[in-house]
Amino acid sequence: MKASFIPLIFLCLMGISCSSDSDDLETPNNELQDFTNLYFPPPQSPEWETVSASQLGWNTENEEDLRSFLDEKNTKAFIITKGGRIVVEWYFDEHTQNTSWYWASAGKTLTAFTTGIAQEEGFLDIDNKSSDYLGEGWTSTPLEKENLITVWHQLTMTSGMNALQFDCVTPDCLTFVADAGTRWAYHNGPYTLLQSVVSNTTGMEWSAYFNEKLRDKIGMDGFWLSTNNLNNVYFSTARSMTRFGVLNLNSGVWDGEVILGDDDFKMDMINTSQNLNRSYGYLWWLNGKDSYRAPGLQTEFSGELIPNAPADTFAGLGRDDQKLYVIPSMELVIVRMGEDAGEDLLGPSSFDNELWQYLNAYIN
Repeated sequence: MKASFIPLIFLCLMGISCSSDSDDLETPNNELQDFTNLYFPPPQSPEWETVSASQLGWNTENEEDLRSFLDEKNTKAFIITKGGRIVVEWYFDEHTQNTSWYWASAGKTLTAFTTGIAQEEGFLDIDNKSSDYLGEGWTSTPLEKENLITVWHQLTMTSGMNALQFDCVTPDCLTFVADAGTRWAYHNGPYTLLQSVVSNTTGMEWSAYFNEKLRDKIGMDGFWLSTNNLNNVYFSTARSMTRFGVLNLNSGVWDGEVILGDDDFKMDMINTSQNLNRSYGYLWWLNGKDSYRAPGLQTEFSGELIPNAPADTFAGLGRDDQKLYVIPSMELVIVRMGEDAGEDLLGPSSFDNELWQYLNAYIN
């Protein structure tokens, strides 16, 4: 068993190797795959095929340990699918199959995917400067610095702006720190404005475009809600998060219908996007890389993001430990929704590695 992922802020203090230098991009390890035997649940229906853990040869004697761990860690909903079929579907407290819950930053993956659709439809180019779509003066950085920022930088958290006012999207708090592309910093402001980029270029409200091009096509429920008049957060049932995971497991194709067909965008989305944080794609977190950076820190840590998880795992990770794991090599999608598991961190936390310790005992 691999060592536990200890709280990020203490790693350097304990002598774990850290650096601020970055090397060239490594070879991607998330290869796009076509799972022809994947099951797709029908839209707007409670019907969903199942397969039992015993049929799969999993270690069912360890199932109760996994369930107890999740319960102890304030979990509300937990789903595992294999090849699109439900193996585990558990709800805790008064949460049910029909209860909506917030995705937190795991919902960034929805924005990345929808941005890819808008580019494929010809509305935008992620290599163009953001001011082409947001207008000059969308930041308070000097114009020559603002013009360095592209939609790609918004997708990769490399806009170079101050992230201290984390959710703010107005020009007064989008201030210059470094040239775009030279600094990785987890920052909700430029990310949230991607939704304005899509809205401005398509001529549709963000929610309307998202619903038409993604949500409704794969039978998701859910809605976007501004929780603080700044940050737009997605709420849905756990099954809807699972549907989106299955869509990405099948490389953007839902039951034969292409939802996102741009292979270059899809590949870049779930692989190292830049050499500042190898464990980050286009708003997706990536496992199996040799280093990572964490929200709120300007430190590069050596090692994999989630040592206990399969190397090809890519994930949507949100505050209070909202988790969406996609594992192509195992045809698995795993969803966890709930309250904070104990560390009050944005995105990755030690809960990821602890959970995978229990998962490995169950599914391997």
